[in-house]
Amino acid sequence: MNQPRTADDGTGTLVDSNEPWDLRLYVTGRSPKCLRAIENLRRICEEHLAGRYKIEVVDLLENPRLAAEDQILAVPTVVRRLPPPIRKLVGDLSDTERLLVGLQLRPPRGTTT
Repeated sequence: MNQPRTADDGTGTLVDSNEPWDLRLYVTGRSPKCLRAIENLRRICEEHLAGRYKIEVVDLLENPRLAAEDQILAVPTVVRRLPPPIRKLVGDLSDTERLLVGLQLRPPRGTTT
């Protein structure tokens, strides 16, 4: 039987990944890097959070004021809003291991839960 996935939230507390995940991806237009980030995030979410995630893509060319809300300094940036705590990752999200660890879907290598 499958056990629920958990990840360390940085405080030693485990985050239950069966909770709904709310992600916001900040991009600027349809640049290749931003399109890769959208594709990579959707792929990882389908593989690891199927049916339990929502991705909001925010184009800062259309809504620049939204960048202030999450203190966005670079794009593409993904913000994990739920489950807490808030986490941010910058880049095209092509490094799967870094994305999984950064979103706390997987603990860093060499650690056990």
